[in-house]
Amino acid sequence: MNYIDYLVIVSYIIGFLFLGRLFKDNKDSKDYFLGGKSFGWFPLSLSTIATQLSAISFISAPAFVGLKEGGGMMWLTYEFAVPLAMLFLMVFLIPPMYKAGIVSVYAYLEKRFSTSTRVLLSAVFQISRAFATSVMVYTVALILTSVMDFPMWQTILIIGVVTLIYSYQGGMKAVVYGDMIQMIILFLGIIICLVAGVYYIGGWDTFIANIDRPRLEAVNFTSMGLEKGDEFGFWPMLIGGFFLYTSYYGTDQSQVQRLFSAQDMGTVKKTLLFNGLLRFPITMVYCIMGLVIGTLALTKADFLSAIPSDKPDLMIPIFIRDYLPHGVIGILMVAIFSAAMSSLSSAINSLSAATVEDFFNRDKDLPNDKYMAYSKYAALFWGVVCIILAFFTGDIAKTVIEAINKVGSVFYGPILATFIAAIALKRVNAIGANIGLLSGVVVNIYLWLFVPEVFWFWWNAVGAVVTLVVGLLASTVFGKNQADKEAHTLAKAWDIDRTKAIILIVFFVLIVLLSVIIPDIF
Repeated sequence: MNYIDYLVIVSYIIGFLFLGRLFKDNKDSKDYFLGGKSFGWFPLSLSTIATQLSAISFISAPAFVGLKEGGGMMWLTYEFAVPLAMLFLMVFLIPPMYKAGIVSVYAYLEKRFSTSTRVLLSAVFQISRAFATSVMVYTVALILTSVMDFPMWQTILIIGVVTLIYSYQGGMKAVVYGDMIQMIILFLGIIICLVAGVYYIGGWDTFIANIDRPRLEAVNFTSMGLEKGDEFGFWPMLIGGFFLYTSYYGTDQSQVQRLFSAQDMGTVKKTLLFNGLLRFPITMVYCIMGLVIGTLALTKADFLSAIPSDKPDLMIPIFIRDYLPHGVIGILMVAIFSAAMSSLSSAINSLSAATVEDFFNRDKDLPNDKYMAYSKYAALFWGVVCIILAFFTGDIAKTVIEAINKVGSVFYGPILATFIAAIALKRVNAIGANIGLLSGVVVNIYLWLFVPEVFWFWWNAVGAVVTLVVGLLASTVFGKNQADKEAHTLAKAWDIDRTKAIILIVFFVLIVLLSVIIPDIF
């Protein structure tokens, strides 16, 4: 890197500090946490996708596809369940919660069940999201430090402090519009790497001639994820993925808060539709990028030798450092910064929203000035916590990333089932819901500790089913309670837009078929 690259990075940082100042005038909670409910589907869609198109997508996924042992285009199977999950959210889960006019998604559970259910799930979200975010910041800083002249502590502070300042000042508006900018920069970075990779390998025909053919196999219909090392099968990725994505997009505060910020329910549906349609093409592009650069590494001994054998994730950063011109290197470093900052800004805003709404303003009795003060204090607190935790993540980061994914799958299914029960199952009461939730989590922990041959994607489905069954049985045993008076029926929640439903179902079929024929295309 030289002064041109540093100039690009500094300009980017100054721009985002200005973004926070631009949206600093937030009058109340709806302004700070929901952007005044002023967002259309386009900025919300780009913001939602930006948090998913993370540094892991830009760095680790291409390395998995193109270089890591046992990797390949099977990464695409992560996306199969997304269109179906968006459809379920659109017609069932999100409409009643959006109409409830809440800021924290966990407030819905208090209306239906009890305060304990709300506080428990909110606390689990806050602890897990802060920890996962700190690991992400550390991991990105570690990768950037490997290819830049910045020491680790400076990289963490740049990512953390800049993101904290503009999130603290601008609230949800700064987060959403910042995500839009970061999404564009990151996708531009992917395209630059893809085109440059094809150029340096000697053209598309040379790439096709040298590609590692087994890496093109994307879909495995025989693997059921019930044996050790047996992963990425069609059915576990589809069924487990459906429960995972439905829970993540529909019950995780960091994601649902965006949907609550939409102008109206029509905007929510368009946002979900756009997310369901755009994720796969973006994933396909960065997977192809990974194939191209991985093939380049396997055909260029000097490039391959520069990548540590125990750190294949450095493939993309080293390619950027060694093959791209100055100025472009700065843009690509900014793209990696963008990915980290997008995830961190979303975490800070959603963590502060959950803290204030679920612990300080459950009774809606805080005066507006105190509410805004608490909101900014909470944003500052969680930003500092994530930055400090990033310093202490240390060398355990590689194992922790996998552990975080597993921890998420322990809880996602049971949490989703609790929300489904709140909306659709009038017979389930507060005691039954809590017992069911606990049972689902315990069963998943048992699978993790004592049945390691079961692929962790299955936990999302197993936990959900156990939670619903036990919740219904426990509710029958312990009878009804007062919270049941606000139960919503399935008829009230069911809200089908046939055109959007058909589009998502057809798209699901198309992406599966496309993934099956990838070896023939290449």
